[in-house]
Amino acid sequence: MLRILFINALMFLLPFVVYGAYFYLMRKDSGKLNYWSEVPLLWLLGTSTLLVVAAMVTLVSFSGGDPDGKYISPRLENGVIQPGRIE
Repeated sequence: MLRILFINALMFLLPFVVYGAYFYLMRKDSGKLNYWSEVPLLWLLGTSTLLVVAAMVTLVSFSGGDPDGKYISPRLENGVIQPGRIE
C-alpha cells in the first residue's frame, strides 16, 4: 500500500518539479524574487491529476493476482511467518 501511495505522490509532484526546474534554469539571471506569481497552477494541477489517474489505471491493470486464484492467508509455520499469497 505504501508503494502505491509513493507512486501516486510522485506522479502528482512530477509536473511541479519539472516546471520548477525549467523555471529555475530559464530565469536564473532575471533577479525576480516573485517566481511563483507566474505559475500556471491550473495546468500543473490538471497534468498532475492526469498522471495520477494514469498511474492508478496502470497499477490496477498490471498488478495483483489472478482474479480466479485462491487467497492463502498469512500463517505461522515452524516459528516463521509465511506471507499471504494468491495461488
